[in-house]
Order: sequence, then C-alpha cells, then structure tokens
Amino acid sequence: MDIVKVTKDSQRQDAYYVRRTVFVEEQHVPEELEIDELEESAIHFVGYESGEPVAASRLRFVNGYGKLERICVMKDQRGRSYGKKMIEEMEAVTREYAYDKAKLNAQTQAEKFYESLGYVTISGEFMDAGIPHVTMVKKLS
Repeated sequence: MDIVKVTKDSQRQDAYYVRRTVFVEEQHVPEELEIDELEESAIHFVGYESGEPVAASRLRFVNGYGKLERICVMKDQRGRSYGKKMIEEMEAVTREYAYDKAKLNAQTQAEKFYESLGYVTISGEFMDAGIPHVTMVKKLS
C-alpha cells in the first residue's frame, strides 16, 4: 500500500470515500458527524493499493499531541497491516512537526490493536457517534 499525504482535492475525495464507506455505510455513523468542521485544519492521508483508495485517516495537533483521527481501512482490505502502516505514517508526520506524543480515541473493539502499537488507555469508556471509545496515548521516540 502506498500512503499519500493529501495535497490535491482528488486525494481528499478518495479519503472521504473510504471514510464514508467504513464509518457511514458500515458503522452507521451519521455523515454530518463523520465529515465535520475540523476537516480544513487537518492533515489528511489516503492509502492506495493498485491505484484504489483502501485506507484513510487525518491528523491534527491539539494540546501538545498529534491527534490521530478517522483511521479506517476498507473491510475487504483488513488483515494486511494497512491500519498499522497508516498509524506509523501519522506518527512519523507528528514527529516531523516536532511533537513527541500521539493521542487517539479508539473504538473499544480496536483497543487491543492500538495497545499492540504501544498505545496506553487513559480514559474510561465513552460513547462517540453511538460507538464505545476510549482515549489512548503514546510517547513517540
């Protein structure tokens, strides 16, 4: 998979396509919650396999953290370490911007996955868009 830091509108539309497919269609998140007012202040990423968009995410910088958001992989592409690759790319960009900490709000069903990448849970469970989440952090070296 090739990961692109979005610089063109067509790439951003590809990222939105993956996000809508995973979050809105598959997980039933209302579209007005998925595509929000923070899009313009974020760095967007899209992962391509054979020229097709298969993964997406966005990164913002909030309160001293690189905040990893909207991380998703198309259902038929899961199990290929694409999520891990997206996170590694976002962490690398976070370090490029001179931040040494990452934070994310993980769906509880993905908590073990993030733990395997070095993230530590720092919150109790909370609901976001009708889905249980926890906040997790990682010190970047």
